[in-house]
Amino acid sequence: MNAEFNPSDPFALFRQMLQNVAPPGSQAFLPPLNEAEIDRKIGELKVIEGWLTLNLGMLSMQIKTLEMQKAGLAALKPKNE
Repeated sequence: MNAEFNPSDPFALFRQMLQNVAPPGSQAFLPPLNEAEIDRKIGELKVIEGWLTLNLGMLSMQIKTLEMQKAGLAALKPKNE
């Protein structure tokens, strides 16, 4: 995999983590990191956090829109039903 981080690909970090998984029992899963590697991983995680925040906002907006539609339909429904 390319060592360069691509912010337009939010799943690059997950793909990289899956490729780096070591066999069970080995200590290679979390290799020692230097400061530059830690900064790069923080940047990757912030991109993923932003992407998830955006999706959460869109999901919340869709829920509120559907709730408003439901309230509108209830207001228009005849009372004697």
